[in-house]
Amino acid sequence: MYVAIFAFIVMYIMTVRAVENVLDTHLQEAADQAVTIAQLDAPVATQIRDRMNEAVEASPWITWGGAQATSLVLGNDGLTWLYVQGQAPPQPEGLDPTDVLRQAVDLLPATAVVTATVPHNSLIANGILISYAAFLLWGLYAYNRTNNRRHQRAMEDALRQRKDAADRAQQIQSELTSTRQRLSAVEPSDQASSLEIRELETERQSLQKKLAQLATREEELRGQADQAVGLSQEVRALEDLLEEAAGDLSSKDEEIRSLEQNLRKATKAAGPKGRSRGSEALARRLKTLYPSLEIDPHAVDDMVALRDETKQLKAEEQLKRLCEEADNVSVRRKVGGLPEHLTIFELGFAGKGRIYYCRGKQSRFRILAIGAKNTQDSDMEYLRRLSREDMA
Repeated sequence: MYVAIFAFIVMYIMTVRAVENVLDTHLQEAADQAVTIAQLDAPVATQIRDRMNEAVEASPWITWGGAQATSLVLGNDGLTWLYVQGQAPPQPEGLDPTDVLRQAVDLLPATAVVTATVPHNSLIANGILISYAAFLLWGLYAYNRTNNRRHQRAMEDALRQRKDAADRAQQIQSELTSTRQRLSAVEPSDQASSLEIRELETERQSLQKKLAQLATREEELRGQADQAVGLSQEVRALEDLLEEAAGDLSSKDEEIRSLEQNLRKATKAAGPKGRSRGSEALARRLKTLYPSLEIDPHAVDDMVALRDETKQLKAEEQLKRLCEEADNVSVRRKVGGLPEHLTIFELGFAGKGRIYYCRGKQSRFRILAIGAKNTQDSDMEYLRRLSREDMA
């Protein structure tokens, strides 16, 4: 409804503005024709006034319709006014035709400007308002009538549904009454049967619950069984892998033993033959020069391995002193970090060289090894491996 009223107001205002535009165009055309002077039998301003009053001021839209028009006529120069709202400048009487012609030349062609307005209390505006009001009232009446019809139909449907519901309720009430009568006429045996049926239904429900619990328990046990089977399979696989690894280890151990045996055999076979001629010559020379010393083949090989003649001479010099002045050797120190059954001393030479010796079996001293600083670790390892039988 509010939308309709708002639309009514907007349409009314727009229609009034449209009528004003139409009147502007119509009256402007009439004014343009009125300021066109063809005869010069009277003053120009007087003719324009009479023609404008007839074309504009006497228009039915203004006299009967109530519209208002603002008129202005200017001369050719655009400054001299010839007509304003029904008034013209005063003209002298009895002008000569030459004066009228001079006015026509100076003032024509004239320019007319007309502006039309439609007041809201005019007949035109009231007619527009009444027309739209009638249309609005008719629309509201039609809308209200349509709503009334719709509400009437809804009311009739509701009444019909209520009547149907009342009839159905009456029918249900009658059926309920008859059912109660039949139930009251039932024998006690039937009542006992109904009680037994209820008990059986209760028992069936409890059995169904137990069955559901058993099914859940069965699923849990199956899951545990599946896990146990999987674990047993993993255990078997691990046992197989362990057996394979044990077999591989035993085969590797056998290979290592066979290689060690072969290495020992090769070492024993190549022991006396593997020594170089230089080692044999040095061993014979040392045995000849120092008969009071027992020099092991390992020590001879170490002395040859020095690869430095100066160091070899220094080592031999210490061997000579050890042979000749055994009790007066200046540097004599027991080697530490060896097993208890080993009593080994060391004698320095050439700064970082070492001669390792002990008490001999037949001679006074026994030379076990000769080395330098860079061979100290291997020399100590060799000394640690000496057994009691080797030292006896």
